[in-house]
Amino acid sequence: MLPYGRQDIDDDDIAAVVAALRSDRLTTGPAVEAFERSFAERVDAPHAIACSSGTAALHLAALALGLGPGDHVIVPAITFLATANAARFVGAEVVFADVDPDTGLMRAEDLDAALAAAGDRTVRAVFPVHLAGQPADPANIKARADAARIVVVEDACHAIGTRYAEGNTDYAVGACRHSAMAAFSFHPVKTIACGEGGMVTTRDAALAESLRRMRNHGMVRDADAVQRRDMAFDAGGAPNPWYYEMPEIGFNYRLSDIHAALGLSQMGKLERFVARRAALVDRYDRLIAPLAPAVRPVARTAAARVGWHLYPVLIDFDAIGRTRAGAMAGLRARGVNTQVHYIPVAWQPYYRERYGDADLPGAWRYYERTLSLPLFPAMTDEDVDRVVEALSATCC
Repeated sequence: MLPYGRQDIDDDDIAAVVAALRSDRLTTGPAVEAFERSFAERVDAPHAIACSSGTAALHLAALALGLGPGDHVIVPAITFLATANAARFVGAEVVFADVDPDTGLMRAEDLDAALAAAGDRTVRAVFPVHLAGQPADPANIKARADAARIVVVEDACHAIGTRYAEGNTDYAVGACRHSAMAAFSFHPVKTIACGEGGMVTTRDAALAESLRRMRNHGMVRDADAVQRRDMAFDAGGAPNPWYYEMPEIGFNYRLSDIHAALGLSQMGKLERFVARRAALVDRYDRLIAPLAPAVRPVARTAAARVGWHLYPVLIDFDAIGRTRAGAMAGLRARGVNTQVHYIPVAWQPYYRERYGDADLPGAWRYYERTLSLPLFPAMTDEDVDRVVEALSATCC
């Protein structure tokens, strides 16, 4: 049975984890720092802050921006729950933006429409999502955000290894050339795996310091930053080595050295993983082309080398005379597991009760047709052939 996604773990990954287990530090140790350095270098960002999950990465970004009650964050409707929930974790409200019905991505004009719909509400940030690995028009979204005086935080949890062009310059997602911060995930089905883990990248040293502090309960140990100097220093003026303070409340979002050791080992394979996923996507595209218009890949964004996390297709279920559930069951019977990415977050019961029914025709059109086919580096060309044969037999 082919899953829709799966980690790719080799003996060297296992050896890296075993070495971490045999080391003196299982958490908050050298493996975390090495993983952060490797990731920062890979995406050309000055700062990379590791944490316990992609959800934690988004929450930390919201905390670092100081978002809170009375603030609003624009989030595309097609995304995982965590993108919107990160705003709610800090007490901010969510304004849902529509998306391109053929890519699932929020466009600059969707941001404009969401800003207009927000009216006189205080919008502080926008969290564009690089769905499936495709970039959500970073430069144009940043231009619109700058004009509206709001901050961009990229939800890049799908986009490890993605690069995009702006003019004659090529940027890695995570370099934060068009955002304040970018959040990544290392869940097992992502391009590299830590088991669980996340990362936030930024070019802003003050944001980086806030992110590091907030992932560790809000604690500070810097003698120059403490407030209770009577407790922090001895009678001779020397810092007390045990002393710490918590000027603001934070969270236990640290990444362990065990997870970081796996992530660091996987980073050495990132180019291979990205290239293999791209080759599989190319093969899917060629083999699925004859199934159009009933089945077709999602539309492609221009000027990008995509680090594909998912392979979503758009299926006209009315035209083929099958429900999506029926099509998924038919594929499963032929040994192919699929998934839907995603149910529009705006229609989750929590958000419907809070904000009412949202009018998001692009999100609805994308959702009603989308289905994610298997995609992971260990797949063979023959696996892709088998998936497409099953898809043709089931849906065409």
